[in-house]
Amino acid sequence: MTQKIFSCAVSKLIIIPFAFLHFGLLAQNKYRFEKGLYLQITHSYGREAVYSDEFLWNYYNGTFIEPKEGKSINGKQVDQAKWTFIQTDTSGFFRPSPGMGGNLRNPNNPAGPGRIEKIANSTSTQQNANPRRGLGPTYLYLTYNAKKAQAAILNIKGNSAVLINGELHSGDPYRMGWLNIPVQLKKGLNEFYVRGILVQAELSFPTQPAILDINDATLPDIVLGKNNSKLLAGVVVINNTSKNMYDLNIENTIEGSTSTTPVPVIPAYSTRKISVQIDASKIVAIGSPTVKLGLFKKGKLIDQKNINLRSVSASTPYRHTFTSEIDGSLQYFAVNPATGGEKSGDALFFSVHGAGVEALGQAQAYHAKDWGTLVAPTNRRPRGFNWEDWGRLDALEVLALAKQTLKPDTQRVYLTGHSMGGHGTWFLGATYPDKWAAIAPCAGYPTLKGYGSADGLIPEKGRNEMENILLRSSNQSDVIAYTSNYKPLGIYVLHGDADRTVPISYARQMRNILGEFHPDFSYYEYPGGSHWYSNESVDWKPMFDYFKWHKRKVDKDVNKIDFKTANPGISASYYWATIYQQEEALSYSHIQLTRDLENNTIQGRTDNLKTLALNLDAFPEGQHINIMLDSLSQISYQRSAKDAMIYLRKAKQGWQIIEKPSPAEKGPHRNGMFKEAFNHNMVYVYGTKGTPEENKWAIEKAKYDAESWYYRGNGSFDIIADTEFDTTAYANRNIILIGNSQTNCAWNVLLTDCPISVTSSAIKLGVHKYEGNDLGGYFIWKKQGSNIQTIGIITGTGIKGMKAATANQYFAGASGFPDYMFFKLDMLKYGPSSLIDAGFYTNDWLVE
Repeated sequence: MTQKIFSCAVSKLIIIPFAFLHFGLLAQNKYRFEKGLYLQITHSYGREAVYSDEFLWNYYNGTFIEPKEGKSINGKQVDQAKWTFIQTDTSGFFRPSPGMGGNLRNPNNPAGPGRIEKIANSTSTQQNANPRRGLGPTYLYLTYNAKKAQAAILNIKGNSAVLINGELHSGDPYRMGWLNIPVQLKKGLNEFYVRGILVQAELSFPTQPAILDINDATLPDIVLGKNNSKLLAGVVVINNTSKNMYDLNIENTIEGSTSTTPVPVIPAYSTRKISVQIDASKIVAIGSPTVKLGLFKKGKLIDQKNINLRSVSASTPYRHTFTSEIDGSLQYFAVNPATGGEKSGDALFFSVHGAGVEALGQAQAYHAKDWGTLVAPTNRRPRGFNWEDWGRLDALEVLALAKQTLKPDTQRVYLTGHSMGGHGTWFLGATYPDKWAAIAPCAGYPTLKGYGSADGLIPEKGRNEMENILLRSSNQSDVIAYTSNYKPLGIYVLHGDADRTVPISYARQMRNILGEFHPDFSYYEYPGGSHWYSNESVDWKPMFDYFKWHKRKVDKDVNKIDFKTANPGISASYYWATIYQQEEALSYSHIQLTRDLENNTIQGRTDNLKTLALNLDAFPEGQHINIMLDSLSQISYQRSAKDAMIYLRKAKQGWQIIEKPSPAEKGPHRNGMFKEAFNHNMVYVYGTKGTPEENKWAIEKAKYDAESWYYRGNGSFDIIADTEFDTTAYANRNIILIGNSQTNCAWNVLLTDCPISVTSSAIKLGVHKYEGNDLGGYFIWKKQGSNIQTIGIITGTGIKGMKAATANQYFAGASGFPDYMFFKLDMLKYGPSSLIDAGFYTNDWLVE
């Protein structure tokens, strides 16, 4: 093994390969980075729309100079941090800070997730001295001298992002090891700026144009006695070429049954997880049958791999895969059947896992129950989105599928979860209180304001009023503000009193809050219990006994409503009342209503409501119903046989009955918020009509988001050029536009009625105009011809503004993004003081 040693006299860091590993005809040489430079520099990435990164600010502004040992980032300020030489330790990791933990993965049962979460938090603490900004070894400079231009695959463990020859790519902060990034190396020096600590990095050099990667497979189980003829498995295809790949197929064979799956277009130098249909109907015995996979292009075999499925009895916990309506990707949930098998009319236990835990591991932590089946969704990934945003949507998808396939008693649906899943239990319980008979958070923290987990905290307060608007967008995450929603639920709180990962203080906080108003909750501190003290950390008999005593009420028995929400697009309804529109967007809306079926009255109080919907189905047809809200004038309405739903709108003179609002207005079906665009099988449309640099940024941005979405959400989406966009072909899908009105020719097709316009020199927002070539932003708009679909726009006035919009903090769980926000490139250095506008459309989608 030979290496050149870094010398101060050398202007560039050059590292020579230390080994070449050969694997036959399909061999890949591997190159492990062992020497580099690192830089401590201020940054802030977390659960906010605002982010800052002084390194990228210098890089994008052109004030950056090539790294040299002992020099600062721009070579001018003597008080700045200096580039420092570093080499890997015996484990192959760059480890700038002594004593930092190793691999974040933990093979143990759900005890692991808690310990993993603690390690991640301690790592984040060292990297972030406070939740806003931090000093740490946050950038690592690595280089590779290529003898020729060639394709390579970069694998880095422990980073949050990497610049590869100026192109930003996603990272693997949890050191999972399966995020492979295909790149085109240029002849000569190739530069890698890695953001992260405790990093391991290597290049491999593929000999095939495309590769089947099974290291991150999403696999179903073969459950004997069920229909196994159309199982779905997910495997990754890597395109190692400079051209988009068409005409690919994946062929699979198991026990003589062969199926073929067409592969969607995969852009140049990118990856995509593909859903493959498998016919396992011939498997009749328990075991691990092999599926042979072949990747073909126009009938020619490119790559082949084998995967093994589990074949299990119907009484064994198993995985069930399904196609998500969020993005069309393949996801899975786990099932632990009731003793004696799944039976309709049984109870349903819905268990949400902790950070780092697979759903199957979560389900296996429970003994089978004789009175119900347990279902564990995935949150899209073992870490995913903290059961918020798309983790929340995953939970709702799985709950609907479980009700459809298992046909449980809907009055006996119980929610529980551990650690991050304990937070998920608090959050999902408060957000959807009419879905559960009882909830049981185990070792959970209530809110991401108090316990930030690996992505950091949601700040309590912004540094200026505009940042407060951004933080208001994440109000639904703060369950402390709407704990009154727990009133109708049975609640069992379980927590180890020696828990050092999620301290017992969080459980005691909720005990004190519930003690002020809740008529029916039980609380138990497990003596000496750590974060995970055995399977009893989740499978606690007194907790399940408590569940037995509780049933969810049916609509006719619910005559009092006390319900809050911050976002009707997330949660709007409780039984027969719906918060349809707000007066002030994303502030808390509150209804307290009493229904008297004998006297035909509804009365109560409201706060921050513009439009209220009431279902009068429980009242007899033809009866006059008297409604009094907020002590204003009484409304009399005769119950119609045609429609039991009525709508009331608040005006200056009081509440008035109106026709159902037009679906073109905001409402629970489409309430705005930028994150709402990443749903309904979205397709990315990048601009090709700008300068070469702007066009290059647009496709790179789409691929960066694809990598991030895949890593965080096990997801995938189509990426097309604006010249390929067709309104008919994508009529039923959300659109993510990348570029501005001059660089993306789909802009003027999709945004003709939008009050926001962006050119290469200015942003026009209603009557306001902001000029400059360094402005970036995000906004959402309603899609014409649809009542639910939206368009998300990632934009900039020039290349600097565009690059400032590259970081996708919108994929961080519970980060707050309003309908629109715009900022200068200087945000990367100065934070929220460089925001230029942010806010919400009116209910009529106007800019105030």
